[in-house]
Amino acid sequence: MKLSRARSLFAFMAAVWLCASPRGRAAQTVQCDLCVFGATSAGVAAAVEAAREGRKVVLTEFGAHVGGMTAGGLSQTDIGNKSAIGGLAREFYQRMGRHYGADEAWKLEPSVAEAVFNDLLAQAGVRVYFHQRLASVATNHARLQSLTMADGTIFQAPLFIDASYEGDLMAKAGVSYMVGREANAVYRETLDGIRALTPKHQFTVPFDPYLRPGDPSSGLLPFIQDQPPGQAGQGDSSVQVYNFRLCLTQNPTNKLPIDPPVHYDPARYELLARYIEALVAPGQPVSLRQFIDIQPMPRGKTDINNNGGFSTDFIGGNAGYAEGSDTERARILRAHEDYTRGFLHFLATSPRVPPALRAEMQSWGLCKDEFTDTGGWPHQLYIREARRMVSDYVMTENNCRYSIVLPDPIGLAAYTMDSHNCRRIVRDGRVENEGDVQVGGFPPYQISYRSIVPRESQCKNLLVPVCLSASHIAYGSIRMEPVFMVLGQSAAIAAGLALDEQVAVQNIHYDELRRRLLAARQILAWPVRPDH
Repeated sequence: MKLSRARSLFAFMAAVWLCASPRGRAAQTVQCDLCVFGATSAGVAAAVEAAREGRKVVLTEFGAHVGGMTAGGLSQTDIGNKSAIGGLAREFYQRMGRHYGADEAWKLEPSVAEAVFNDLLAQAGVRVYFHQRLASVATNHARLQSLTMADGTIFQAPLFIDASYEGDLMAKAGVSYMVGREANAVYRETLDGIRALTPKHQFTVPFDPYLRPGDPSSGLLPFIQDQPPGQAGQGDSSVQVYNFRLCLTQNPTNKLPIDPPVHYDPARYELLARYIEALVAPGQPVSLRQFIDIQPMPRGKTDINNNGGFSTDFIGGNAGYAEGSDTERARILRAHEDYTRGFLHFLATSPRVPPALRAEMQSWGLCKDEFTDTGGWPHQLYIREARRMVSDYVMTENNCRYSIVLPDPIGLAAYTMDSHNCRRIVRDGRVENEGDVQVGGFPPYQISYRSIVPRESQCKNLLVPVCLSASHIAYGSIRMEPVFMVLGQSAAIAAGLALDEQVAVQNIHYDELRRRLLAARQILAWPVRPDH
């Protein structure tokens, strides 16, 4: 197998695992004012803000990189309305702009985004601890006392922020959370739960889903879940799908081959083959953009996203990830890499793919100068959703649709209510992707401070700006990287206020928090439409 596969993400993460394992050295204890768990974009923003306020802050990270998806391939920044973004998040995109000779830049090269994050951390004096795998936490009277990592390192602090995509610290602290989709009735919504119709990112022509065509007893093709459709509007445990946001190029001097997985088997992609054959049967041409969304980025690079019925979204592949062990998550991560490599290799090589489409796929490759320690493969899987906290205030579809005026806003969200598909099933003998939602048409809306703090009875000194308290469909709107940065910065400001006032995070004085947020250039309100 070629060099890029030898340096695959799975091999890299295996090295991370070893670095995070105890090796007999004396454990160290690190004391600080604020411990930020997870070096996502939110984690970086939180740590930088706290350090600028003069707090002693540490940032812990499972892997070896900072910036989460913003530096991990999600280069086409999703936000909906950029004017809703202020504070450190805005500063980040302005710094990106200076790199490209513009006022701001919202289309990014991953390596440049990571460099800007590293500059922010270095200039603020934040110490980052990489390869930190959370083993246990110590609590006392609903307060976190310390985190113990797998290598024996102990982090002690009066305040903690869980800025991870998974919410592992929140869960270990005993905070209530949800995984999956609520029934519509739970929060009086219309877009949560199982969908009756899923018109987008759908198979557009019918074809046989069974191993032996026409014989349901032969079983379903790979990548179809053997589940009943369920009742529309009911809740379930499904989580919207994950993928890798690939940075590809057609530049021959910067191009690496996209190697297949070690155990590549084209038969696994029979579903894709039959779909392509059904598409071309009427004599219609097919193109690569029917299977992947190619967004141009600076210097001849791309942000590749899911598009259509069969694409980079590994539907069903994330089952068990949210609450899985490190070993289970490593297996799921490898499965996603193998799925994506196999999908692209099939498009590039299978004789069942039209020659023009094969040639188009063959023109693309990974970038030599991106993700250099993983052979051009992104070091971050796109965890679109995992755990979601359940606190005293849950953000719902009603916040999005009706721009509810809140007494305690800490920032704005501005994106469409967006969920990628959750399942791939058979309904009435036809393959169907289920769960995609794309509903917009509303202005930016406020996010409540109460949605990033747990119930006081559960934890008094923890803030959760990423796995915040929101229904599945509201989270689909909030979960944008600029918003995570906004919430991370606001969480750090609130943590500082809790330190100053010597109170639980639930009991800070909001008027003072609002004053500090506005001083930090956060945007807390949006003009309300006359019909609202």
